[in-house]
Amino acid sequence: MKLSQFDYNLPENLIAQKPASPRDSSKLLVFNKSKKEIIHDKYLNLDKYLTDNDVLVFNDSKVFPARLIGKKESGGKAELLLLEQKSSDKWVVIIGCKRPKIGLKLLFKQGLEAEVIKSLEEKTWLVKFNFTDTTFFAILNKIGQIPLPPYIESKVESKKLKDQYQTIYAKETGSAAAPTAGLHFTNRLIKKIRDKGVQMEFITLHVGLGTFNPVNTENIEDYKIHKEWVTISKKTLDNLQKAKAAGKRIISVGTTSTRTLEAIFSKKTKWQSGFNDYVDIYIYPGYKFKFIDAMITNFHLPKSSLIMLVSALIGRSTTMSLYKLAIKLKYRFFSFGDGMFLTLK
Repeated sequence: MKLSQFDYNLPENLIAQKPASPRDSSKLLVFNKSKKEIIHDKYLNLDKYLTDNDVLVFNDSKVFPARLIGKKESGGKAELLLLEQKSSDKWVVIIGCKRPKIGLKLLFKQGLEAEVIKSLEEKTWLVKFNFTDTTFFAILNKIGQIPLPPYIESKVESKKLKDQYQTIYAKETGSAAAPTAGLHFTNRLIKKIRDKGVQMEFITLHVGLGTFNPVNTENIEDYKIHKEWVTISKKTLDNLQKAKAAGKRIISVGTTSTRTLEAIFSKKTKWQSGFNDYVDIYIYPGYKFKFIDAMITNFHLPKSSLIMLVSALIGRSTTMSLYKLAIKLKYRFFSFGDGMFLTLK
């Protein structure tokens, strides 16, 4: 399939610049694939479409202030996007400056320094900082910025933004971007879901290049997705296996949860302990889903691996038709935007 088949035109005014207030007042497009039924509702009413035979699977990864603004020793502007910690003082990063190279030293506030020590895949680099662990994170929390996507031009103060661009159930620090399907959930919505008897489980996928890197090949099959780190406890894995075996409907909240569940449960594995490893599954049309039965997700960027994943679940033409309808009805798009509840039956 061609990358151009996943393109669409979006009016700029439909790119959400801030979350709905309250969050669960966001619009929710409910689509049943087998019935070909479309319902327009609000996230606050999500419980209407759930039963005690459902399992919701959330990604509890927490966004940290992963963007550092500084300068080169020569004085030129530079910035880092922290993607993954490899040791107490070494990180995989994206470097924003002219002609990054091994040996380059970058200077930041609070005396923080980084030296580029290795070139990696996907235009990423390995850097070594002059502070480690507790001291490093204390400095990062003072001078680091939340790495908002470039299509959001936020003028919100940093502290408030850290709350806005975070799910209410975020727990495990490590994401460079929010698992945005979860941004719609509020405490009152979670309570309604629990009161309905819905089973809730939490996995951790730290969002990085695998989620937000653009597809850069015209033939989508040629694209290689970047790996991301996943952690799931043995208890959660056992709970999910039992739920699936009992015929419960597995509903992933977001593409990150979807990729995690499909990557892990597509293999016949007996869990001696929890899962702690990288996941690099790339889901596009033609993929046969092994574990999930439904998905809650936002409206994604054109030509992204995320819109391809949605297309794999409900079909490309159906996906593009729903996007066209959402644009006509002025749904809000992308990270702070509205979303969909997609069910196979």
